[in-house]
Amino acid sequence: MSASDRFARLPTAAKIFFMLTAAILPIGLALVWLGATGIREANGALQDRSHDQAHDAAGAIDSLIARNALALRIAAAGALRTPSADPCLATAESLATAPAISRRFTLRQTNGDVVCTFGEFTPRSPTPLVAPGDIRVWIDPALNAVDLRVGVMGGMATASLPQAELRGAATAVSGEVLSMSLRDAQAHLPIIESTATSNDPLSFTEWPIANGAITARIGTPLRRITTRDQMILLLPVLMWVAAALITWMVVTRVLIRPLRRLQRAVVEYQPGSGPLELPKKLGPSAEIQDLGDAFARAGAKVDESERDMAGALEGQRRLVREVHHRVKNNLQVVASLLNIHGRSAGTGEARAAYAGISRRVGALSVVHRHHYAEMEENRGIALRPLLSELAAELRVGAPEEARGLRIELDLDAVYTTQDVAVAVAFLITEIVEFAMLNCPEDPIDISLRRTSELTARLTIASQVLAPDEAEEPQKVQFERIVGGLAQQLRSTLDRKLGRYSVDLPVFPPTS
Repeated sequence: MSASDRFARLPTAAKIFFMLTAAILPIGLALVWLGATGIREANGALQDRSHDQAHDAAGAIDSLIARNALALRIAAAGALRTPSADPCLATAESLATAPAISRRFTLRQTNGDVVCTFGEFTPRSPTPLVAPGDIRVWIDPALNAVDLRVGVMGGMATASLPQAELRGAATAVSGEVLSMSLRDAQAHLPIIESTATSNDPLSFTEWPIANGAITARIGTPLRRITTRDQMILLLPVLMWVAAALITWMVVTRVLIRPLRRLQRAVVEYQPGSGPLELPKKLGPSAEIQDLGDAFARAGAKVDESERDMAGALEGQRRLVREVHHRVKNNLQVVASLLNIHGRSAGTGEARAAYAGISRRVGALSVVHRHHYAEMEENRGIALRPLLSELAAELRVGAPEEARGLRIELDLDAVYTTQDVAVAVAFLITEIVEFAMLNCPEDPIDISLRRTSELTARLTIASQVLAPDEAEEPQKVQFERIVGGLAQQLRSTLDRKLGRYSVDLPVFPPTS
């Protein structure tokens, strides 16, 4: 099925919706692209802002470490180079002039031996040994601090930056840092504990500080454009969708639904059952109202024509019934006259001839009577009652020597046409008469079995049936007659010793 055929089979409302969509589709696509671009750019700007805030926080901590390392190097170098009774005190006096510098430190000789400590500083491990001009930074998980060691001429200086100072440096430059932690190759130090929920996710970035010795993992709010802002940006798209939907709803309510109610009323209308009842509410459309009135007038005309046709058909049915009744009576009169003349015939051969003709006329009369009943039911001629009545008629009209002939019937309930019924009746009459005249003491079995939806098989069994014995003129004539009747059924007579069978067309079984 082509696309045009599928479109033609769609409901009218769907067609209108698709046509409106196709008409304003370019504008809609452009609006969608502009809205999506605006949302993407806005989200990108928010992500860049979060990225910059994380960068500033990492830079603040890196700057704090660098300031402390530089100030401690200068102060320690001067104190160790100038002989003094207390080099730590001299170093502390030098550091006092620098803002935001830790005053908790220790001085060591070049071999790692402690020279002195200041500010209740707990001496760390003497390793690593740091050469003059070098700086080492690591995390001290025991004290929740970052230790730094600088090498100067004549020794080393070690200081500690506690967690609170690191947190203050990070939050001073960015108030939206919600999570921060530092890690080196061996330890991890949380600076700002995350309090974010599933409804307020974070965006995490990692930044190397202290010349790559430490990595700062910083979490900032994952900002996204709000639903309200998205609605504002996509408002033209929503207007386009709303226009198409409103148009579809208006067309459906004003046109399609009234037309469907009108269609339902017309489909349910049965001519002859009364006037066409149309829905009272057909919407505000004057054209649909006019269409309903036109249907009402057409329904009245159809109802009137139906009554006229019904009257004419009833008259025709009565005429046909009368004709069939007269034909049936005429056949019965003919059969009666043949019986009267047969009884008054002078010779046995004449009486047998009259009886044979009477049996055939009787068979035709039985078929005609059942055809007359079929006209009342319109299901075809029922073969089971027809063959039962035919067998009874044959036993009644049998010659004196065959009065005791038994005819056994085993019949399925099948229906067929008049032409097939006539041929079947004549075929059974010919075979039964042949058996009466040649072998009156042997019974005859007649069976009718449905073999498919459209065929049934008629089988007549008798000892007199012998397909190979066709030398006598009477037998030759008999075989010619039954073969011709089988041809009328458009089938081939299946001749077997003691049984003749033929297939005949029947009507499908009713459900």
